[in-house]
Amino acid sequence: MLGKGVVGGGGGTKAPKPSFVSYVRPEEIHTNEKEVTEKEVTLHLLPGEQLLCEASTVLKYVQEDSCQHGVYGRLVCTDFKIAFLGDDESALDNDETQFKNKVIGENDITLHCVDQIYGVFDEKKKPLFGQLKKYPEKLIIHCKDLRVFHFCLRYTKEEEVKRIVSGIIHHTQAPKLLKRLFLFSYATAAQNNTATDPKNHTVMFDTLKDWCWELERTKGNMKYKAVCVNEDYKVCERLPAYFVVPTPLAEEDVQCFQGRGIPIWCWSCHNGSALLKMSALPKEQDDGILQIQKSFLDGIYKTIHRPPYEIVKTEDLSGNFLSLQEIQTAYSKFKQLFLIDNSTEFWDTDIKWFSLLESSSWLDIIRRCLKKAIEITECMEAQNMNVLLLEENASDLCCLISSLVQVMMDPHCRTRIGFQSLVQKEWVMGGHCFLDRCNHLRQSDKEEHQRQLSLPLTQSKSSPKRGFFREETDHLIKNLLGKRISKLINSSDELQDNFREFYDSWHSKPTDYHGLLLPHIEGPEIRVWAQRYLRWIPEAQILGGGTVATMSKLLEMMEEVQSLQEKIEERHHSQEAPQAEPPCLLRNSARLSSLFPFALLQRHSSKPVLPTSGWKALGDEEDLAKREDEFVDLGDV
Repeated sequence: MLGKGVVGGGGGTKAPKPSFVSYVRPEEIHTNEKEVTEKEVTLHLLPGEQLLCEASTVLKYVQEDSCQHGVYGRLVCTDFKIAFLGDDESALDNDETQFKNKVIGENDITLHCVDQIYGVFDEKKKPLFGQLKKYPEKLIIHCKDLRVFHFCLRYTKEEEVKRIVSGIIHHTQAPKLLKRLFLFSYATAAQNNTATDPKNHTVMFDTLKDWCWELERTKGNMKYKAVCVNEDYKVCERLPAYFVVPTPLAEEDVQCFQGRGIPIWCWSCHNGSALLKMSALPKEQDDGILQIQKSFLDGIYKTIHRPPYEIVKTEDLSGNFLSLQEIQTAYSKFKQLFLIDNSTEFWDTDIKWFSLLESSSWLDIIRRCLKKAIEITECMEAQNMNVLLLEENASDLCCLISSLVQVMMDPHCRTRIGFQSLVQKEWVMGGHCFLDRCNHLRQSDKEEHQRQLSLPLTQSKSSPKRGFFREETDHLIKNLLGKRISKLINSSDELQDNFREFYDSWHSKPTDYHGLLLPHIEGPEIRVWAQRYLRWIPEAQILGGGTVATMSKLLEMMEEVQSLQEKIEERHHSQEAPQAEPPCLLRNSARLSSLFPFALLQRHSSKPVLPTSGWKALGDEEDLAKREDEFVDLGDV
């Protein structure tokens, strides 16, 4: 059946030129098959979603195979997504439907998820943008979620190629007006959900009732109150219409600096401690304004440090933690390890897998974020302290750290509805700048740069001229950030000892999945999600395989080693054995691969069969990311 085919060209190794010439176009065979089967894959559209353009007889390559196997189908573009409708999907519609995403399918790409588009012209790959004079025979789409799609347009009608390529380029790269985004069409067409029970539905936190319900759920209503001073966003568009502040705080204080310098409640622990966040006051050079800021901060400081509030530990995420530039640079390097077009390029990169992964610093950033969240958890859980997160706008790292803390400490946030409500509260209502960070409107001057990195590049600014009151304000801020409680916020040995004791103590006990949950943060424990990223190895993509698939490959490797040892022993004991190389399935040298232990199944002609130091890696706990890429000579085995 033509649903799956093999096509030469492209891929890892250059395929030989076919000697057979077919004078029947694939779409003609395809049409005949459709007449027989009378089956058409249906395009599922969301409310308000419109089909813009489509092309038939498109071949979607299966990336795991360098022989360019693929599936024929239709490539469509709507005002929400790019979708490939394979001819073999109808047989899979009823399989494992409970695991399917209800919004997008496996072969769907939302328009905002497109990172880069490339075309292949005469075996040369070029980026596509603007109006094209010549249209490619192959389309490659790199996604922001690190997926890569390959579509062959060689057998598609020329007019359809022009429409689908031009449509995809225009709707993913052209500047947009805010009101033209699909979400507005969807909101207009979708039926309103009248259910209001927060226990069974995602809490949207767009009403005062939602915040009061969250306060009651976390037992924070004794010390904090929900306010509506920003209703209709009359004070600040950066803050939600409703939010929670300490009870003694006057609503008039919120209006002083448009919500800046105000401790805003995020979540309360069972012991009464709370997680707060605060955006920094605007930077000023006028001494009079600085004096006003000094008095204002002093009043806020006194409010959150008197009973019934616990002692406050402040975490300055803008000055003492990661910067957006660091995250941006690390993500850019990390992304390049996975946006690979063919298996040859993959294996060339894999030679220095661990050193490249180490140099990206991405896993270290993940570890630092988890460690910071655990430190905050220890302060709240073990020391019964309030924690105040401070950031310039309280809308980037505050969202991240606050979410991690709540996932670790609150089992409700680990449920589907609870996690959706958490994202809505901390990210959507928390004011995260999705439009700027993801460049959804494609209107930035740094559009090309941002499309590569998917994060904004914030320029560092020189410090303004300092006056007397500037020094006084800085002194007060230092007090607020820890001068008076320096023993609680400095990176002292005592603090590290408390953290390590708390961390080790929790991991030494049986896990209670309905209580506190801490991740491992040791180097070897921070790993790449193999099933998600290592798409070039089919064995790593087994749904639900996980450790079972890994152990299966380890056992196969051990059986092969044992069989090899037996053959070597037989040859040593045989007096009549010829002096030749021992029968060996292994190459003369092998290396530790990113695909350990799945690399065992690679072809002997071009891929290493046994990962380097396989048996050594099974016996020690050394951080593989810190180990130099190595080769082990197996010739004497």
